Amino acid sequence: MPETISYSDLRRGTVIELDGEPYQVVDWKHVIMQQRTPVLSLKLRHLKTGRVLERNLPGYTRLTLAEVEAREAQYLYYDGHAYVFMDTETFDQFPLTPEQVGEGAQFMKEGVGVKVVYYKGQPTALELPNFVELQVVETAPAFKGDTAQSGRKPATLETGAVIKVPMHVKVGDIVKVDTRTGEYIETVT
Repeated sequence: MPETISYSDLRRGTVIELDGEPYQVVDWKHVIMQQRTPVLSLKLRHLKTGRVLERNLPGYTRLTLAEVEAREAQYLYYDGHAYVFMDTETFDQFPLTPEQVGEGAQFMKEGVGVKVVYYKGQPTALELPNFVELQVVETAPAFKGDTAQSGRKPATLETGAVIKVPMHVKVGDIVKVDTRTGEYIETVT
């Protein structure tokens, strides 16, 4: 029998099953208003399509945890229609659609290790490492006197992602990026 949880056990990233479909919790609130029934407000990402939606449920509803499994995989390449990965245990190759990969695609370079979420034996979603190191391929030049506190400028990374970096970062630098927020963390080289 599937395991259920209450709102107090809910966390961001938890995968639940609603109406027979898997959803990942993006955000949630438990709202209690005076003389009204509590409401559980959920922001969810559908694992199969990548669509984000909001649902309100009665506040004391028990949620069913989806039976998912995360396996290690390696990103190989993008074939123009799908991202191709390889299971690091079985060496099987399989595709994921851009919708399944989601926003994380902008931080994936060939060879990066990821976790693929399987739902009922099918690969359905992707979990990137929290931090990746990518090379800056385009940005405004750094000038003498630029420091980390002097502001931010846009920089294009080797994957095509554009992030804000400190003024001292230059083309060729390797930067550490938080894949959850898309923010610059530090310069590695």
